[in-house]
Amino acid sequence: MPIRRQVVTRSYVGCMKNVEIARTNLDLLRDAFGVRKGCVLRPIRAVTVLKEGFLELPPLILAPPLDMMTTFSTRTDTGLILAGFGKAGSQQSLQPFLAVMLVSGQLEAHLRMEEGRIVHKAVLKSSTGSLSDGQEHSVILQYRGRTVTVLVDEDREGMMRLSSSETVILTLDRLYIGGVPPAEGAGMLRTPSSFCGCIKNLALNMELLDLSSALRYRNVDMDSCLLEEKPKSPVLLDDNGTTAGPAHSPAMPLEKCAPDDQTGRVPGAHQFGLSRNSHMIYTISHQVIRASFSLQLSVQTFASSGLLFYMAHPKQADYATLQLQGGRPSFTCNLGESPSTASHPEAINDGHWHTVRVDFGGKGVAVSVDGRESEPAEVKGNTLYLYHLDKLYLGGVPPGYSGGNISTGTHSVAGCVRDVALNDRPLDTRSLVSSSGTAGCFSTAQRGSFFNGTGFAAFVEEGYKVGQDVTVALEFRTTSPDGVLLGISSARADAIGLELDSGRVHFHVNNGAGRISVTYGAQGSFGLCDGRWHILLATKSNYGLSLTVDGVTVHGENPHPQSTSADTNDPIYVGGYPGHVTQNCLTISAPFRGCMRDLRLIRGHMTSALNFTTAFDLRESSHTPAPG
Repeated sequence: MPIRRQVVTRSYVGCMKNVEIARTNLDLLRDAFGVRKGCVLRPIRAVTVLKEGFLELPPLILAPPLDMMTTFSTRTDTGLILAGFGKAGSQQSLQPFLAVMLVSGQLEAHLRMEEGRIVHKAVLKSSTGSLSDGQEHSVILQYRGRTVTVLVDEDREGMMRLSSSETVILTLDRLYIGGVPPAEGAGMLRTPSSFCGCIKNLALNMELLDLSSALRYRNVDMDSCLLEEKPKSPVLLDDNGTTAGPAHSPAMPLEKCAPDDQTGRVPGAHQFGLSRNSHMIYTISHQVIRASFSLQLSVQTFASSGLLFYMAHPKQADYATLQLQGGRPSFTCNLGESPSTASHPEAINDGHWHTVRVDFGGKGVAVSVDGRESEPAEVKGNTLYLYHLDKLYLGGVPPGYSGGNISTGTHSVAGCVRDVALNDRPLDTRSLVSSSGTAGCFSTAQRGSFFNGTGFAAFVEEGYKVGQDVTVALEFRTTSPDGVLLGISSARADAIGLELDSGRVHFHVNNGAGRISVTYGAQGSFGLCDGRWHILLATKSNYGLSLTVDGVTVHGENPHPQSTSADTNDPIYVGGYPGHVTQNCLTISAPFRGCMRDLRLIRGHMTSALNFTTAFDLRESSHTPAPG
């Protein structure tokens, strides 16, 4: 909310009760955020350190045996985690001190004792490459005898050994967390930069410190654990001035995006799902499969349904098909009378590779997963043969192919397939008739939908009505600064749009009286094109709109109270849109390049999940898996 510049903006930490205004007792839990019932003053164990921030703790004496531990997380590769200073002697440069810091993503510990002129150092690298990856890391200092051991994540170790001439007791008259005041430690510290991120669970000899006992702090958010600054409230001018406009989050100028994923590819694997009807067609000899056959393939998917393979008589009297149903492989065949089905009880849509085998013959069928066979099913009918099956459709079927016998529909499987063998012999690539909508597979994968920057997905062909209230929820990750996230637009003015522009998210709404917008821009040079997953909620109401990214919310009011409804009856376009389609609430047309998941439209208590396998138009995007 807007605040007056004279008001101190640091949030109160503590308890209140019996608040009255004009003899009316206020309910402090009504419309409350960050407030809970009861009064328990818990110790503060975590702080968020912002630019030029620091927190000063009471003096500390270091003497063996001693264990000091803390946990930190940041996306900034250089900054002070902890620094303490003793009393300066005749020469400031020989002042005893202890400092723990990040320098270019690796941890450094520096120590100088009271009577020593030597600065002991320990430098430790992360096993994952960098300690500024936004993940939690621990650092432990163990002081035993004349040795200080430094541990990072308990798997990287460095040592600092004191000489016999050095005292073993170090008195830190000033102890700082996250940074130091200006000019403190000048000439001694490898970096004077303050830490930017979260520091928590500071402990001495296994006893957690209460950070609320700090002597002073600046640019520190107490009792929180964030990796970047929350948006500041706009400031109201003096009484004769005007109020600030709609809120928007502060953002550093975008210098560049994170480098593209360098994920490798799986040799011989094919990704299906780049369109609803992605497929590969092989010719086979019906004599080879008419009486009995086995077909084996390896599959990697997160999908709950989809077509793995299909073989059928030209009139579809006889057929055999393997599908996913509820994430479980199910084989169905029909010898001309009635279908017979064998299903495996084990779900395989966990994103790992699984080997699925189908065995048909002798009046029985069975499915096995990674060598574990299902209960066999009896084949119904008076004949023992499958007739005139001369084509194998792998991963899906072409557009227009009826596939009336496929119980889950004809959409292709959303995943990767490799090592296909018929009767224990690999499928001959020379028998491949055609291929459509397939690509290579990533060597590491995670749940999500990958957009390659050229396509889009379209939902609700009959039209979606935005109306007065709707919330769009999704997660995304990208290394491109620009791209369409979602658009719903009428041919007139009414529309909503979500887009990335210069690494920032913009949410636009037009209820027919003019566009209103809010913007979120993350701190840091990479903005939101940092290659990490971000959680997004965009809410439109008749009063205005709000945009929440990674738990931080910005708001905008509707300046046109007479116009509160976006009257659309049009498809939902995700990741881009066709050239002939108008989008009144998108300022860019660049297709999104990156990954999305958990796309939902929420109205009241009703949530509609938009599964990419149900898109009525899906072009050049793969709905699983995404590069890891």
